[in-house]
Amino acid sequence: MKGSDDINERRNHPRVYMDLPLEYRASDAPHLHGALVVNISESGLQIHSIKNIPVGSTLNIAVLFPKGFELTNFEVFAEIVWKDIYCQENREDYQFGLKFVRISEEDHQKLKEFLGDGHRI
Repeated sequence: MKGSDDINERRNHPRVYMDLPLEYRASDAPHLHGALVVNISESGLQIHSIKNIPVGSTLNIAVLFPKGFELTNFEVFAEIVWKDIYCQENREDYQFGLKFVRISEEDHQKLKEFLGDGHRI
């Protein structure tokens, strides 16, 4: 499809599709929530959640991923830039597009290594 190719060509960083668990906390909320990463790049990610979060919200996120035979994580602050609602099994679920607002150099390096370890499609 030409439309999707045009979108991919405009991206600065390619997206990698995967299922990874993450925990997030909205900057104005005390509780952690869980979600799944749908795809990820060096500049942002798409997540799936059962919680409805407003566009423009900033989230503190920890993504858990495999590193060899261990698990590790990286943390990032990200802003929700878009939201899609869809019904699944008689309930509303949400897909969110997030752009990274702040990530430490150490966590950015972890992310780059993870993406470079053959996780690209």
